[in-house]
Amino acid sequence: MVTPPIRPVLRILGIDPGLRRTGWGVIEAEGNQLRFLGCGSVEPNDDLPLASRLLAIHEGLAGVLGDYRPAEAAVEQTFVNKDGVATLKLGQARGVAMLAPAMFGISVAEYAPNQVKKTVVGAGHADKNQVLVMLKMLLPKAEPQSPDAADALAIAITHAHHRQGAALRLKVVGI
Repeated sequence: MVTPPIRPVLRILGIDPGLRRTGWGVIEAEGNQLRFLGCGSVEPNDDLPLASRLLAIHEGLAGVLGDYRPAEAAVEQTFVNKDGVATLKLGQARGVAMLAPAMFGISVAEYAPNQVKKTVVGAGHADKNQVLVMLKMLLPKAEPQSPDAADALAIAITHAHHRQGAALRLKVVGI
């Protein structure tokens, strides 16, 4: 009698960083099978000073990390636009989004927005509606309440599909 190999279940947190809304999504991956666990967004008050908003993002993500206990995390890379100040502020939110899992001892991968869309939809320039339609197919129980939560789930799915390549790249550069 041959026993089938045991496929470990991997819990992944996807994060879509933003100062107004930082989306998060948690999935489990077992081989090629994906399961939805939860999603939402951290929404600091716009009236707060920047430092307080960053703290609120950190605290919100720390709560998600404590509740779901993911093994790995993935964050979307910053899209650089013409407004340098906005890009810098987004970069600060992204730094907090990377710091929170790192403080829990969780490795953090990064994916470009086009790579996320190409992985989930098959086209790197897909729009948000196309991403949402594919999310419904890949994670039928998911009901993201915001585009940020949907994007975070897409980032988690991307990591589930590309994580071994990311781990290999880290080994090659000696990290």
